[in-house]
Amino acid sequence: MMKRFLAAIFAAALSAPLAAQDTPDLEMWRLDCGTIDLSDSESFSDAHLYDGQPRTLTVSCYLIRNGGRYILWDTGLSSQLLGTSFTSGAFTVSLERTITDQLAQLGISPADVTYAAASHYHFDHTGQLADFPEATLLIGAADWEVVKATPEPNPLVDPRPFAPWLSEEAAPVTAIGQDHDVFGDGSVLIKAMPGHTPGHTSLLVRLPEKGDVLLTGDLYHFEEQVTNRGVPQFNTNRADTLASMERFNAIAKSLDATVIIQHDARHLDRLPAFPESAK
Repeated sequence: MMKRFLAAIFAAALSAPLAAQDTPDLEMWRLDCGTIDLSDSESFSDAHLYDGQPRTLTVSCYLIRNGGRYILWDTGLSSQLLGTSFTSGAFTVSLERTITDQLAQLGISPADVTYAAASHYHFDHTGQLADFPEATLLIGAADWEVVKATPEPNPLVDPRPFAPWLSEEAAPVTAIGQDHDVFGDGSVLIKAMPGHTPGHTSLLVRLPEKGDVLLTGDLYHFEEQVTNRGVPQFNTNRADTLASMERFNAIAKSLDATVIIQHDARHLDRLPAFPESAK
C-alpha cells in the first residue's frame, strides 16, 4: 500500500504544472525545413475528402533549448535538395536552407544538439538527421523497429538518415514506447500518438511565458483534417490514428495549448519568425 501511495505522489509531481516546480530556462525556435507542393491532396484522406485539391505544405522543424541542452524536433527534407526541387507523382519537394545553416545563425553547432528527435520515420521528417551524429536519437519504439528492419529505401521508409545510429559503433538511441520526459523536468514531453506510423509521436513544450505548445508531428497535416477527421491513405492504422486524434485534442483542450500543425502554413505565425524565439 505504501509503495503504491509513494508511486502516486511521484507521478503527480511529474505531471504538476511548471509553475509548481522550478521553472526551467526554456526557449523554442521554428526552423524552415522545406516545402511540399501537392498537385492533388487525394492521398491525405481514405474517404475522398480532398480529391483534386492542390495544396502547399510547409516542412517545419523545431529547436528547443533547456538551459545548456538542446532538442531538435524533426529534421525535414534532405539537404541534397538545397536550391532545387524534385517531383514524384503529386509531390514536388524543395529546400531553401539547411538546418545547420540556420543553427549557425544562432551560434549553435551540430555537436551542441543533445537530442535529435524524429516524430516518425517518413522522409520529410528525417532528411537531415545524419547531420547530427553525436546526438541521442529519440524515436518511437515501433518506428525504430521498422527502420532497423528496412535494409533498402522505399517510398515510406529510408534507413539512410539513421546511419549514425545503425552502425556498429552506433550513437545512442532512446526508443520510446510510451510518453517520454525529455529533460526529466516536465518541460518537454514526447507524447505517443500512433497511427500515422506505428510509433508516431507528438511533442508538448511547456514554455514559461507563452504557455503550452503542442506540435502535431504528422497526426494532422492541415486544419481540415482536424474538423473532418481526414485519415491519410498511407497511415498504418486507422483506428489508432482516430484514437490519437481524440487524445491529442483532449490534451490541447485541457491545457489550453497552442496547437501547431507542422505542415500547415496558416500556423507559421503561432511562433515568432526565425531567428526570434518563443520563451
